Amino acid sequence: MKILVVDDEKNIRESIARYLTLEGFEVVQASDGINGKTALTQWSFDAAIIDLKMPRMDGLQLLEWIGEQGPVLPVIMISAFGEINDAVHAMKLGALDYIVKPFNPEELTLRLNRLIKDDVQAKNSLHTAKKTETNLIGNSKEMIKIKDVIKKVAKAPSNILITGESGTGKEVTARLIHELSDRSERQFVPVNLGGIPDNLLESELFGYEKGAFTGADYRKIGLFEVASGGTLFLDEIGEMPVLLQVKLLRVLQERKIVRIGSTNQIPVDIKVIAATNRILEDEIVAGRFREDLYYRLNVVKIHLPPLRERLEDIAEITGFFIEKYNERFKKKIKTISSAAINKLSAYSFPGNIRELENIIERAFIFCDTDTISENELMLPDSGTKKLPLAQSVTVKDVERDAIVRALEKWNENRTKAALELGISRRTLINKIREYQL
Repeated sequence: MKILVVDDEKNIRESIARYLTLEGFEVVQASDGINGKTALTQWSFDAAIIDLKMPRMDGLQLLEWIGEQGPVLPVIMISAFGEINDAVHAMKLGALDYIVKPFNPEELTLRLNRLIKDDVQAKNSLHTAKKTETNLIGNSKEMIKIKDVIKKVAKAPSNILITGESGTGKEVTARLIHELSDRSERQFVPVNLGGIPDNLLESELFGYEKGAFTGADYRKIGLFEVASGGTLFLDEIGEMPVLLQVKLLRVLQERKIVRIGSTNQIPVDIKVIAATNRILEDEIVAGRFREDLYYRLNVVKIHLPPLRERLEDIAEITGFFIEKYNERFKKKIKTISSAAINKLSAYSFPGNIRELENIIERAFIFCDTDTISENELMLPDSGTKKLPLAQSVTVKDVERDAIVRALEKWNENRTKAALELGISRRTLINKIREYQL
């Protein structure tokens, strides 16, 4: 990966370059904004690290040029001046992070890797969303209604709550809303609340000041600030600890955040999209989710139905995955047989679209013709009929059965079972307690 480092202080610039080179990056150096601009027009970079105060063209001027005429790439601003206004200005111009000198080079590398990874994922998701909006969501009657809602809410500044089982496409839907909004040129920041330990979640979201606690050797910009001007996607919102729910509610009300270790309020301009596979109304009754936060998030609610309730979409979604994996596997599979579609339609899909994708990917490994047949489809309990959900089996029955099978498959290893089910380990533990497994 190629990184551009722009700083007028030669010793700092070369120090950053040396460290990044040792970490495996290819580094190009520029001594000021003018030279940085020239480099950006000559080469393609994966990211840029730009100093704020420089002669001729400073970091903000270069950042403004990048936003108007330059390439699309993640930018980290660095500065010896820890002014809040400078950080906010840089974020509004498109910087994704802001670090105050002196800083830990390991932390710089961690942030750089994260931003590059997020940028690649965002570009892939944008390509997918723009290319296959209909295929990703489906063309059943329910999906057509949902697509219409998405187009309308994307233009509104309101908070959105997306509900649905794991694997139904909640993050894809959130990204699509972002790409259809007037914030599409700014950052889409996904946060998996179930994947971050409780003791780290607050600092990840709100950031902290240098010296705020033991080990806080530098200022950290939180994800609320990173997402300012764009969209913050709070996945698995039902996993958020109650104490943090209070702070989130305040942010949604005031549109300001306070870093840990500070009393200064920092304005944030964000569109918040939250998602959950839980029934939040039940969580409110159980005291695990705040009712006032629920209503603040639930301005517009989009419920994504499970795949078993829209079987007419299976052929279309499968066609999308065939196109996707033809490119990845370098194959030329044209279609899937009618018998194979019937076999898929007779399956209950506890893992929803994510599980269907895994099934098609496995089929690609074994398919040697231009058509996927039923023989290449490896389904759990594939010889059984589809569960008669509407008559005798509830969604909870299906969920419980899926959890039991995953735990048995992985010899009670909860981490691996959670990964297979597409949920966090914490959610799995709560479900085990709920079903008394």
